[in-house]
Amino acid sequence: MIKKNLKEWLSYLESIHPSEIDLGLTRVRQVGEALGVLKPANKIVVVAGTNGKGSTVTYCSSILRESGLSVGCYMSPHLHIYNERVQINGSLATDEDLIESFEAIDAARGDITLTYFEVGTLSALYLFKKHRVDAAILEVGLGGRLDAVNIVDADVSVVTSIGLDHQDWLGDDLSVIATEKAGVFRKGMPAICGQEDVPSSLPDYAKNLGAYYLHRGKDFDLVQREEGMQFFGVDHSGQKRVVSDIPDPVLPLINLPTAIQALIQLEPELTDSQIIEGINKAKLAGRLENFSVPFKGMLDVGHNAQAAELLSSYLSKSPCVGKRRVVLAMLEDKDPLSVVTALAPVVDEWHLAGLSGFRGQTVEALGGKVQGRITAQGLHQTVREALDTIKRLSSPDDEVVILGSFVTVAQAREWLEEYRNG
Repeated sequence: MIKKNLKEWLSYLESIHPSEIDLGLTRVRQVGEALGVLKPANKIVVVAGTNGKGSTVTYCSSILRESGLSVGCYMSPHLHIYNERVQINGSLATDEDLIESFEAIDAARGDITLTYFEVGTLSALYLFKKHRVDAAILEVGLGGRLDAVNIVDADVSVVTSIGLDHQDWLGDDLSVIATEKAGVFRKGMPAICGQEDVPSSLPDYAKNLGAYYLHRGKDFDLVQREEGMQFFGVDHSGQKRVVSDIPDPVLPLINLPTAIQALIQLEPELTDSQIIEGINKAKLAGRLENFSVPFKGMLDVGHNAQAAELLSSYLSKSPCVGKRRVVLAMLEDKDPLSVVTALAPVVDEWHLAGLSGFRGQTVEALGGKVQGRITAQGLHQTVREALDTIKRLSSPDDEVVILGSFVTVAQAREWLEEYRNG
């Protein structure tokens, strides 16, 4: 039999299920049990939420690695290559490891159909078990209760935030969305909520389940003291835990206290110095990612109203001396009007761009959706075309913010890399 390479495997996995999404745990759990991967590590954190999952996973991984644990991370989607979705101690999964996992899953599933994401989840669990990681940090793809990641029982479950996204699958009722995301909570185990103002259905779910519920703003948070930032929270034994001298991170600050609270529940021996050093080392491509060549600016994968509001707040604290230009390109199933509304107060000039491919959207369609709310100074068929134009327009005092999708950021990073390499 001819062995498939990784590209061939990924194409094959896209073809074995008629739908991109098929919510439910019966099929994927059955295959997970056959593979013996439902307990991939001694310590497991599951992270759900509308926004902030990637940075929360990254904070958790960086801090735990600083404590001496080996850590596996599962995140999606990827920016450039599939291997980014599965990382072990900060290194991307190899093609060989991924192929081995896909072969094992394909053999174990028999005539059970699995989606691309379901296979990807099982692949991560398989590789974490193979490499005997001490801790596995798993990002939920969609919702929580019926997401493939939820076949694993977490030692600590996190819901970072509740907002509108994936309305085709989750609807537009925030109370229902909160309940779906709370489906990752487990009876008797820590359940962390990283957003102060959430629908009551989330804490009610945790209470009725019998989870150990901890809420930001009440049980834990970051506070600014004269001497610097300080974290307060609840440790494994229920006692107050304070960590002083919290550094200003590269990743979004808003998700940091949630990650710390999750970890001091997970790992009682975690020291203040390990937490601080882990924060200093935490980085994630595409989340508030700064660049300075050929012009200065920022990349952000934000693609919904809540993410745009956070970005707007971040930008408002750093006024631009010159013009702040935004390049916005979004997939057709997202809501660009809410994004531009949130960012309009901090943007001087808008450049819209089109995206091709699956769920892509032309610049004309995007422009039509935001017409009347903003006036675009540039309409570009591609992100590349937009950046070529902005390169000619920008002065040293200007700033460029590129956002709207993982696809948008990936294309922008490729353009920037080509420029740097001459």
